[in-house]
Amino acid sequence: MTTLNLYLVRHGQTYYNIFNKMQGWSNSPLTQQGIDGAKQIAKRLAGTKFAGAFCSDTGRAETTAQIILDHNHASDLTAPHTAPYFREEFYGYYEGTDITSSWYLAAGPHGLKSLTDIVEKYSFDTAKDFLKEADPFHMAEDHDDYWQRVDQGFALIANDPSLHDGDNVLVISHGNTLLSLMDRYAPGKYDLSKRPENGSLTRLKLVDGQIEVVSYNE
Repeated sequence: MTTLNLYLVRHGQTYYNIFNKMQGWSNSPLTQQGIDGAKQIAKRLAGTKFAGAFCSDTGRAETTAQIILDHNHASDLTAPHTAPYFREEFYGYYEGTDITSSWYLAAGPHGLKSLTDIVEKYSFDTAKDFLKEADPFHMAEDHDDYWQRVDQGFALIANDPSLHDGDNVLVISHGNTLLSLMDRYAPGKYDLSKRPENGSLTRLKLVDGQIEVVSYNE
């Protein structure tokens, strides 16, 4: 049995986070507060020896990962392994648009008004499906598209020959991804009306490729 300890950190605050814009595969830079927040979590993790580090190929994730690794004196890692598998949910036509308006358009045809309404009645997976339905180009990821991609990211980690039983692995993640992981692997355990903070820590165990949730939004 091989167990890997995953340290999932949400990227630092970005300008799109401030402007309440949908930020999936699109990207905006870290704010100064975002940089400072990344440095704070870097200090918390400075003594944790990481055998691997992974993040999406978006600037906000790469910058956050690099700040953490630059402050980590317990590891020999100099740069993260970037891959598209670790990206946030793809919002298709709604990338870069107002969050509240976008989810209203997705929820409206189903008699609802917001992402919160969808999740309370259904799930985060259903929210993905509703957004793809509302996308005039139908390019947004539904839950099948999303998990097929994200699962490849966890498989990439699980099958990395440089990682061994008991190793710690840094993973820079995203807000809706962390919520989706909790909804899928720890249903009902956490209050998911509270979004994970930028720079927060969520811990998972990857046991023979299977995910177990240890903590959320520390």
